[in-house]
Amino acid sequence: MDNVCHTLVGAAFGEAGLKQRTRHASAALMIASNLPDLDVLVFFTETSSFSFRRGWTHGVLGQALLPVALTAVIWLGSRLWRRTDTNDTGPPLHAGWLFALSCIGVVTHVVLDYLNNYGVRWLSPLDWRWFYGDAMFIIDPWLWLALGAGIWLARRQRAPVPARAALVFAACYAVAMIGSARAARTVVADVWRETRGTEARALMVGPLPITPFSRTVIVDAGDRYETGTFSWWSSGVTFDAEAIPKNDTLPAVVSARTQSLAIREFLVWSRFPFYTVTPTSDGSRVSVVDARFMGRGARFEVSATVR
Repeated sequence: MDNVCHTLVGAAFGEAGLKQRTRHASAALMIASNLPDLDVLVFFTETSSFSFRRGWTHGVLGQALLPVALTAVIWLGSRLWRRTDTNDTGPPLHAGWLFALSCIGVVTHVVLDYLNNYGVRWLSPLDWRWFYGDAMFIIDPWLWLALGAGIWLARRQRAPVPARAALVFAACYAVAMIGSARAARTVVADVWRETRGTEARALMVGPLPITPFSRTVIVDAGDRYETGTFSWWSSGVTFDAEAIPKNDTLPAVVSARTQSLAIREFLVWSRFPFYTVTPTSDGSRVSVVDARFMGRGARFEVSATVR
């Protein structure tokens, strides 16, 4: 999910009563709720963001070490700050609670990231497989509204009940969206089997922005992807008239996958890759895009020139 949502979740946990457990509790929750996204620093290096993102800091090792590191930093910073702070108010500093709250923030971050179709590598570095919830769009305004309202009311009323209610709503909403995604996937798989006579090689029934009742569909049909839309209003799927050719067997594409490190790293992350080949004066320019993120700009596209 986006960092606004992560921050709101951390703030909601604080307003639900956990901010009373230790000094700096709210800060620990909100920082921890964003901490796994430290891997965005890869954008300032030569390392491919596709092959690195949502791996080390989102896997079991990151979930174990990041809370320890955050607890140590906050505890040390608090000790140094208290030497010059004359307004020593609020609950006492409790390292155990700081660690527990840091764990809550980090784990909820990874769980929320799992819910969208970008994917997360739960088990890294032990296993680099991607896991996809395909349940909720990465920016969900309904979560923003519910969590924001709960936090605002809790602070206004100086009571934890609204924040707790917002967290319960968010959890129930997430579970419902997961159930909806699984059920929609079953319907689409059945329709594909009945109309095409074969099983889909791979299938995604993913979220769309704003509306929880419609979903985007991508089916791997071998040499092409067929896309469409699923709607709970009609409980059916409508496939688009034109398919997307993979072009993955073209000689220039085969060469590009061998020669280009950027394309190989892109394929570490890509789930439904397809290629376009453009002739150039000295060879061919091969571009690869993931069908999940068509039209999202150059950020989700990698190109290489094959001589």
